[in-house]
Amino acid sequence: MSADAGLLVCDGGDLLDGGKGVRFPLRAFGQPGTGFVVRFQGTVYGYLNRCAHVPVELDWKEGNFFESSGLYLMCSTHGAVYEPESGRCTGGPCRGGRLHPIAVHETEGRIYWVPDGQFQPLAGN
Repeated sequence: MSADAGLLVCDGGDLLDGGKGVRFPLRAFGQPGTGFVVRFQGTVYGYLNRCAHVPVELDWKEGNFFESSGLYLMCSTHGAVYEPESGRCTGGPCRGGRLHPIAVHETEGRIYWVPDGQFQPLAGN
């Protein structure tokens, strides 16, 4: 793997369309946090695991980011609903807000995260 490829998050087969996501530790804006990846309509998306309304993690049970239809990401605490492909809030207390996107890509059946100025690996990762 080249340095440009990023850090391995998981195998592509771990993400089912509209299904359970995979969490990973990171440093967000200088603080420890969690990112996550999900698959929606065949594409992989990554976001900071933090609601746009109040800074709490979205998943109600580890890796469960989608609401029951598998069409929207949902905050388990406040019911805020987000579009998986854009992170834009479409309902609930965060209307008009959005999730912070994390650069991810799928290459040769694996999902990689590309750190940047906002999102960095935790020390030791």
